[in-house]
Amino acid sequence: MSVDTPRRIVLLRHAKADWPQTSDHERPLAERGRKDAPVVGRRLASSGISVDLALCSTAARTRETWKLAVQELPQRPKTVYEERLYEASLGELIAVVNETPDTVDGLLLVGHNPGMHAMADALAGQVEGDALARMNRSGFPTSAYAVVTFNGSWKSVEHGVGTLVDFWAPHA
Repeated sequence: MSVDTPRRIVLLRHAKADWPQTSDHERPLAERGRKDAPVVGRRLASSGISVDLALCSTAARTRETWKLAVQELPQRPKTVYEERLYEASLGELIAVVNETPDTVDGLLLVGHNPGMHAMADALAGQVEGDALARMNRSGFPTSAYAVVTFNGSWKSVEHGVGTLVDFWAPHA
C-alpha cells in the first residue's frame, strides 16, 4: 500500500439510549434508538459508504446500535468490540485508529460523545460543502455519523489530516 492510499473513517455515535437502573455501560437502546439504528445502516448503504473494519465500543447501546445498523449494509465488515472506545478521549480514539492495519481502507467506529464529535472535528483539516456547519449546529446527536477521508497510513492519523466529506443525523 502506498502512502497515498485513500482511506475513510466513519464515526458513528450510538443510537438513543434508555436510562434504566443499571450501570452506564449496560444501558440499552430506547425505543427511538431501536428505530433509528436501522435507518443509519440504510443511509450508509444508500450513500455507497463501505468499510472493511468496524470497531465498536463494548457498551450495550453501541453493540445494539451496530447490530441493528449492520443488517442494512450490503456487505458486513469484520467487527471487533473494543473496550477502549468506551468513554475514550480524543487522544485514546486517535491511538486506536493508529493501530489499524494498512490493509484496511475503510474504518467505522461506533462510539460515544463527546469523543465522536471531537474526533470528527479534530481530523477535519478541510471540509466539503456545509458538513462542518451541519455537524456543529446539531452537536453530533445520537445516531449521527461523520465521514472523514485522508490519504496515507493509519499511523499518520492526527489532527487536521483529513477532509470532512459528510455529516448526517436522522433528526437534525
